[in-house]
Parts: sequence; C-alpha cells; structure tokens
Amino acid sequence: MAISRSVLLLAGVGLLGCAGAVAAPPSPPSGVGGPSSSAPSYDPAAEYRKGVESLQARQYKDARRAFDHVLEVAPTSPQANFLAGMSAAGLEDFKAARRYYERAVKADKDMIDAHRELGITYLKLGDRPHAEAELAKLKEMQEQCGSSCPKSTDIGNAVTALTAALGNPTQVSLETTPSLLFTSTQAGDHAYLEAVGLINDGRYEEAITSLKAALKTFGPHPDILTYLGFANRKLHRYDVAEAYYRAALAAAPGHRAATEYYGELMVERGDTKGARVMLALLEESCTFGCAEADELRRWIEGGPRAVR
Repeated sequence: MAISRSVLLLAGVGLLGCAGAVAAPPSPPSGVGGPSSSAPSYDPAAEYRKGVESLQARQYKDARRAFDHVLEVAPTSPQANFLAGMSAAGLEDFKAARRYYERAVKADKDMIDAHRELGITYLKLGDRPHAEAELAKLKEMQEQCGSSCPKSTDIGNAVTALTAALGNPTQVSLETTPSLLFTSTQAGDHAYLEAVGLINDGRYEEAITSLKAALKTFGPHPDILTYLGFANRKLHRYDVAEAYYRAALAAAPGHRAATEYYGELMVERGDTKGARVMLALLEESCTFGCAEADELRRWIEGGPRAVR
C-alpha cells in the first residue's frame, strides 16, 4: 500500500535535536474552526524535554512547572502526567503525585511504572486498600502477559516492588528520577525512525509500539502523535486515531500532516463537511499550494472510497 507524500515528508528526518521546533501556526480563515484554532502557550515537546532534564538534576520544582506547561496543551499525556507525578513526589507533595499518577493510568491503563508508583503513593498517604488494588492490577497484567512477553520483566519488577512496599510501608520510597529510557534522545530518535520504516511496511501494530517508545523521550511531539493517529486509523481504530490527530493539532495547530490526515479520517467516516473545514485550513496555510491540500482534496472528491 502506498503512503501519501506527507508521510514521506515526515519520514525524511528524525526528531533528534528538533523536538522543540514547532512552527507558529497560521490563523484559520474567518468563520472556520478547527480542532485548535489558537497556538499553545508553550511548545509541549520543548517543555517536556526541559522537565526531564530538571528531573534528572533533581530540580523538582522546575520539573513540575515544565510538565504542568506540557499538560496545559496535552492534559491526557500519560508520559507527562507520570513525570509530573515524579516531580511532585520529589517535592513530597504526595496528594498531587497521586492525582498525576491517577491521570497517567487513566490515559494508559498498561503503564506499568505509573501503577507501581501510584500504589506506593497510596501507601504514603495511608491508603492501603487502593495500594492493594494497584498490586492486583499489576498481577492481572502479569498473568495476562505470561513469562515470555516483552513486558514480563518490567511487570515482575513492579509487582516485587509494590509487594515489598506493602510489607513494610514505613520504609517505602518513591521513584523521583526518570530512567535512561526517558532521557536518551538517541533512543527516542531511533524508535521514531524505526516506526517510520514499520509504517512504510504496513506493520502498524509494531509501529505503534515504537512510536509510544519515542513519546517517552520526546513527549507530545506533533509528528509522533500524527503517526500514532495514522497507524491506528489504518487498523480501523477511528476513535483512537481522532484523539491522536486532535492531540497533534492541540500541540501544533498548523501541523499540515495532522490536518490532512484528520480530514481524510473524516472522509472515511462520511463527514465531508468536516473534511472541507480541514481543507480550508490547509489552503489558508499553503498560500501557493501544497501536497497535503492536494491529497485531501483528492480524498474529498473521491468520497469515502478514496484509497492511497
């Protein structure tokens, strides 16, 4: 299956060193509203990186401020909520840490580290029943995963840590330093480029795994979110795809690929009117024309049966 030109444009470079390079969005045409018609106050990818660096330096107040900036733009980001929880834990603000971790596991129920830290935070707050409930969730994940799945070691370590904490709650300590997985831009860039190759091969499920790994390094970067939307859309998870497209456009309202793909999703769902709104946004930003507008126009003219 061929991939449209805007995917290839995104695939041309990795994210290493450019996580904060989000262009200022154009103003939408009068009377036309989009998923986000105003620029975010902060570049979420740059603030995410700043937060990770502050956490690594144990500057918890600066880290929490940076992650709160990220969450202003991407409130459901599980990675940002998890790391904000670490920041709050470093400040010994356990009630805030609990709120962040609860949001993280709500956004990503399979986030092992968040379940572990949430359970330990409940213990810090004297809430043993909820801590035991988190352990039960981890054990259920362990049972479903089995001994050979890629996450088995991480789940096992989380179960061991939370079990030990429940056995000696007075000695429990919270994790306040992100792992190398969060701090290595090289690892994040590799995961991103690997995902591009997987998408071009039509291996969308594997691409999603790599893209989620890249999110841990770069946070809610619009290119990664756009690819997550694209891969999920190809797997016919339309609601999930829409959520990712909207998240990408919240982070960077003028993101052309996200705008095009969101419009194509609308065509697939029979929402031609909504797709034309996306096309109008592209035509406003592409003063002299662009491939994304041409592609979306082709989809609209072809109707729901338009194919790549």
